Amino acid sequence: MSDPFIAPDGKPRCRWCGGAPEFLPYHDTEWGFPVADDRRLFEKLCLESFQSGLSWRTILAKRENFRAAFRNFEFAEVAAFTEKDVERLLGDAGIVRHRGKIEAVINNAARAVEMVEQEGSLAAFFWSYEPSTAGLAAPQTASTSAASIALSKELKKRGWKFVGPTTVYAFMQAMGLINDHVEACVVREQVTTARADFVHPAAILIPAPASSSST
Repeated sequence: MSDPFIAPDGKPRCRWCGGAPEFLPYHDTEWGFPVADDRRLFEKLCLESFQSGLSWRTILAKRENFRAAFRNFEFAEVAAFTEKDVERLLGDAGIVRHRGKIEAVINNAARAVEMVEQEGSLAAFFWSYEPSTAGLAAPQTASTSAASIALSKELKKRGWKFVGPTTVYAFMQAMGLINDHVEACVVREQVTTARADFVHPAAILIPAPASSSST
C-alpha cells in the first residue's frame, strides 16, 4: 500500500484512491482531515459499520441515500426511530438492507445522545482516544491499533453495536485521529497542517450553581 497512485494531475496519492473515480475527490477533500462535528462523526461511524463485509465503494455510492434514509444522521432524530422505521428502511433499495446494521444505527443514535449528555460532545469523547504519533504503525500497514481496540471496547461497554476494532480503526483514519496517508501522498502534508491547526474539542464544562447561602 506504500507505492503511490499517480493521479491525473501527475501527483502521487495513496494507492487505494485510484481504485474508482469517486475515490479521488473523497481522498483529497475528506479522508484523514480532522473532524470535530458530532453529526459527521456519527455518520462516519455508522457508514463504517454498514461497510463491514462490503466495499467502501458500495457505501460511498449510496452515501446520499443513507443520509436521506437516516435524516442526515441527526442522531437525536434517529434515536426516536421505531420498528415502523426499521421496516421502512428494510424496504429502501437505496441503502444496505441489513436489519442488524439498521437497528444498530438506531441503537447507537440513542447511545450518542447519552454520550453528549455525559461527555459534552461526541467529538470530546472520540478525540480523547487520539493516539500518540510515536506509536503508530507505518501508514496503511495496520487494520487495528491499541487505540482502536480501546475505543471499541469502551463503546461496546456503553452499549454501542457494530463497532469492532477494525471498524473503529477505519473511522479513526477517515476522521483524522491519525494521519494514515502514505509518505509520498501529496495530501499527507495538507492533513498534517490541518491536524496542527486543529482545535481539539473539549467536553462542555457546566458551571457549578451559585451558592445560595446569604451573607
